[in-house]
Amino acid sequence: MRHALVNARVLTAQGWRNDVAVIVEDDRILDLVATAGVPAGAHRHDLSGRMLLPGFIDCQVNGGGGVLFNDAPSVEGIRAIGAAHRRFGTTGFLPTLISDSADKLPTAIAAVDAAIAAGVPGVLGIHLEGPFLAPRRRGVHAERFLHRPDEAELRLAASLRRGVTLLTLAPECVSAQALRKLADSGVIVAAGHSDADYTAVRTALDAGVRGFTHLFNAMSPLTAREPGMAGAALSDPGSWCGVIVDGHHVHPATLRVALAAKPRGKIFLVTDAMPPVGAHDPSFVLDGETITVRDGICRNREGRLAGSALSMIEAVRNAITLLGVPDDEAVRMASTYPADFLGLGATHGRIESGYRADFTIVDADWRVTETWIGGCAQDACVITH
Repeated sequence: MRHALVNARVLTAQGWRNDVAVIVEDDRILDLVATAGVPAGAHRHDLSGRMLLPGFIDCQVNGGGGVLFNDAPSVEGIRAIGAAHRRFGTTGFLPTLISDSADKLPTAIAAVDAAIAAGVPGVLGIHLEGPFLAPRRRGVHAERFLHRPDEAELRLAASLRRGVTLLTLAPECVSAQALRKLADSGVIVAAGHSDADYTAVRTALDAGVRGFTHLFNAMSPLTAREPGMAGAALSDPGSWCGVIVDGHHVHPATLRVALAAKPRGKIFLVTDAMPPVGAHDPSFVLDGETITVRDGICRNREGRLAGSALSMIEAVRNAITLLGVPDDEAVRMASTYPADFLGLGATHGRIESGYRADFTIVDADWRVTETWIGGCAQDACVITH
């Protein structure tokens, strides 16, 4: 069926438009036309003045809906996580595996491959966050799982047949030659959980590292005489940086400095979400340790941050209110820019002819009212207020 989404404030590639209808056929955007030019026979969907946005894309989703991907590396586990995040506008996501035992990696990769084959809505690939990380910057990653990879492990990390693979690693744990092989095989390599100095990070960027995982968190800092990983990230114009804008992981002033330093389009929003997002239970278990959400913050017993309780629509709102980002740019940080980072910028993250019909629809208070994935309204995701 051909749909016409009408009477909306549409965020197009050229900016906000109030005078267009978005025509959808199958899973694609067919065209943007004047409201008076809606094709005969198209099913009109009146958005009553709400905002029609490119669907949000989250590159770092550890869990949601009470499910942790590490504990449920299965098609049904991924389906439950995706359903929880769709309520908050996320139409594309990477289930993210936190460092775990050796047998968990192939299981998680196989689950994502099967989920994509089964058509689970929104699954774009997998994010492997570790286990090739630096113990000193491990955060809540269990130290016993962290190690330098051998060739077989690197081949395994690159073995996903469907979708994209994002691999977060510490550059000091992997040789430049191995980084090049990973990048050449199609893996998107991000640096993170690392104590590498500026020179080592610069070498890794030259070898194919494409971005940085949760900028400023779990990485060597920018100081007067040693720029560290944070300084390398900010001074490199070609790389992307994911940021957690929850008001807890990074001070808003620090993020404003990052936005001023990087070229436009190179900083995107991630949630680093844990099971409490979209669930009633504020606690979950990670590697045998209970993590509890208090005042919107996920912490372990030692008070260490353990992912977040952030949804993507909250991240967008925070970018607007805490960072002073214009609303259209905040939306691009949640849709267009992560699509570009993942190499999907020709098909995802924009409302243009030929693009996937993935939409997030919000009201004047930036509350999600509908999500569409592949041209289909996800009725279970509609929030009523």
